Amino acid sequence: MATAKKKLKIAIMGAKGYPYVYGGYDTMVKELGERLVARGVHVRVYNHKALFQEKPKYVNGIECIYIGAIESKIGTQLSHTFFSMMHACFSDVDVIFVVNSANGPIGWFSRLFRKKTVINVDGLEWLRPKWKGMGSKYFFWASKMATKYYDQLINDSDEMQRVYKELFNADSKVIAYGANPRADVAADPIEKWGIEPQDYFLIVGRLIPDNNADLIIEGFLKSDSKRKLVIVGDVPFNDEYANELKNIADERLLFLGYITDQNELAAWYSHCYAYFHGHEFGGTNPAMLKALGFGCAILALDTPFNQEMLQNGKHGWYFKKSTASVQDIVEAAESSKERMAYFRSTAREGLIQRYNWDYVTDQYLEVFQNLAGKKVSINPPVKSKLKQVES
Repeated sequence: MATAKKKLKIAIMGAKGYPYVYGGYDTMVKELGERLVARGVHVRVYNHKALFQEKPKYVNGIECIYIGAIESKIGTQLSHTFFSMMHACFSDVDVIFVVNSANGPIGWFSRLFRKKTVINVDGLEWLRPKWKGMGSKYFFWASKMATKYYDQLINDSDEMQRVYKELFNADSKVIAYGANPRADVAADPIEKWGIEPQDYFLIVGRLIPDNNADLIIEGFLKSDSKRKLVIVGDVPFNDEYANELKNIADERLLFLGYITDQNELAAWYSHCYAYFHGHEFGGTNPAMLKALGFGCAILALDTPFNQEMLQNGKHGWYFKKSTASVQDIVEAAESSKERMAYFRSTAREGLIQRYNWDYVTDQYLEVFQNLAGKKVSINPPVKSKLKQVES
């Protein structure tokens, strides 16, 4: 009698958990984890215990382990990953998948137990303005340690792959972040504010310096646009930078804070005249993918990462890091209605294969199987449940 193949067991850690969806890593854990389960893989996610009131053992087929942390501004995330790593190393998982370059040094522990490991290192954390002094030095060092302690390094863009090769002489595999395109989104959530479709420009992102909301707001207010600038996002703490922006008195500005209702967020994306993307450091950006997936005309800060995502201007216009450049692009967009309409009509074409969640899952699964040294019977993608375009 043939012996049944053993399931491939994957442990995922470094994010907040599942099904907690707050940021890019949490979204990736959800999208990737659910697809891996559908393929017949045993997926275990290490959840930050303090964030979950209810603690079921399994959610949608994903095993959830609830691990505590040393709760502090600096130590929470690192201690949670370290305790999760200890638990995983004493278990029978085949591969440990860690997200966030801050967790780079924690890989030494898995080395002691000869566990196979993968890390997704995200962007240029050490250059972000919020990490100054020792914070910046730690992220640079931690990213370097990630290249030494983990068996497979994952970057989410070609540009990040180049950076890691240049700075750390480290090879990595590029696996991008996925998108969920969506069309025909109702405008009701924006109309309740007395705003009509295409009557506004849009910013989505945390109000932190490296997203350059201040630059965009200042340049927009200097323009002759009669449209509004809607800002979705905030910071989860009292912050001088964010407070200064929210205190700017101008009737053209509308600060909405965080929007947790995904249908409402989809409406703001789908019906904007143009979406401003000021994110400066990082690889494949989830907010940019949303903008493409919702059919936005995109105005992006001119960085190598944004050039890569918009295919060197095929799917958007670029502005320089100056208020004058922002003012110019606002006025150019206002006088180029046909061009903005063209960008909106072709935006979803920018979601090439690398941004397809099923394709992303295929790539991760190949990495996990190679490291585990075994092939398991894999179910094909279930398109009816995991479709790429929602309506």
